[in-house]
Amino acid sequence: MNGEEIKKDFPILENRKISYLDSGATTQKPFQVINAIEDFYNRYNANPHRGAYSLSIEATEEYENVRTKIAKFINAKSREEIIFSKNATESLNLIAYSYGMSNVKQDDEIVISIMEHHSNLVPWQNVTKATGSKLSYMYINENFEIDDEEIENKITDKTKIVGITHVSNALGTINNVKKIIDYAHKKGAVVIVDASQSIPHMRIDVQALDADFLIFSGHKMLAPLGIGVLYGKKEILNSMSPFLMGGDMIEYVYEQDTTFAPLPNKFEAGTQNVEGVIGLGAAIDYIEKIGYDNIQKIEKEVVSYAVEELSKLDYLDLYLTKNKENHSAVISFNIKGVHPHDVASILDGEGVCVRSGNHCAQPLMRFLGIDSTCRASFYIYNTKDDVDRLVKGLKKAYSMFEKYIKK
Repeated sequence: MNGEEIKKDFPILENRKISYLDSGATTQKPFQVINAIEDFYNRYNANPHRGAYSLSIEATEEYENVRTKIAKFINAKSREEIIFSKNATESLNLIAYSYGMSNVKQDDEIVISIMEHHSNLVPWQNVTKATGSKLSYMYINENFEIDDEEIENKITDKTKIVGITHVSNALGTINNVKKIIDYAHKKGAVVIVDASQSIPHMRIDVQALDADFLIFSGHKMLAPLGIGVLYGKKEILNSMSPFLMGGDMIEYVYEQDTTFAPLPNKFEAGTQNVEGVIGLGAAIDYIEKIGYDNIQKIEKEVVSYAVEELSKLDYLDLYLTKNKENHSAVISFNIKGVHPHDVASILDGEGVCVRSGNHCAQPLMRFLGIDSTCRASFYIYNTKDDVDRLVKGLKKAYSMFEKYIKK
């Protein structure tokens, strides 16, 4: 299959003549996912874990089957290690409050990269302020990568937690998370991997990585909005206190005391986004059907072509790793002297959808000495025609501003 054939599975791309280049923000949804959600409401809508009647039992089975599917998808040891959340942000906050607050003390260190999304940065600011610990950063070199020396200098014997994005949402840099995990474990630290930007594009094996925690959002991998996943090693999750409290995460409730349910229910308070879980299961089936080898083949062809064509525009600043093997499906760029929002608006007029702004990575932008960028993020439904439309739109944008740009 190629991008043109795959595009036919996505109703919005068939109904609207656009080049959608913002999959890093959210992917479009294939009809297989849309139909799975509709099927849930048409055939077995009920509250899981709540009823002894057949409809609720069926809903429970379908809901829990997806948990098993995800465990297999990322090669977790146990399905109890899979916690459903609202999104990656909620998963990271759960870890910060339920693990970080209890396991970080004064003068300890938490280490993250300068590339982190605010969701894997702001919670750690709060933890360090509350505990008197220190927040340290691994910075990138001129190739937009974290080198080994930086890893070994920043992760020390005082480090208790390391948070690292697998793929930068703003730069597309693929970080060597295995190297970071191995080194952090030597120092006795726990590692949290943000796989939000990687899992749509590459297979992840949490046991091979030896990740202590790994999180991702469903909506960036063809699933609905509002469903996320937190993977954690069972022994760590068992040692943590619940983040939210209420229905379905309890064992017994007395007037003055409560005992909590075992994993995974302990971290899933209240009625969950069941349709989101069902949609996530269908999205995994879709990804598995295409296969990660084919996904990477499609993306490599389109992204390589995009880099080649964009590199011909001498008025563009491109923020790319030199090593193509360390770069994913995100291309950030600026037209010299033109605000990214203006560029994105002109591109929109040409039917090309890109994101402009700081991409929830303000510290990274400041480190790079810029305010914001335009970002084109590709996925399996993109083709070379989308790239050509992007280039055509950029040429138009430049021509509109050329006489105002200081040479």
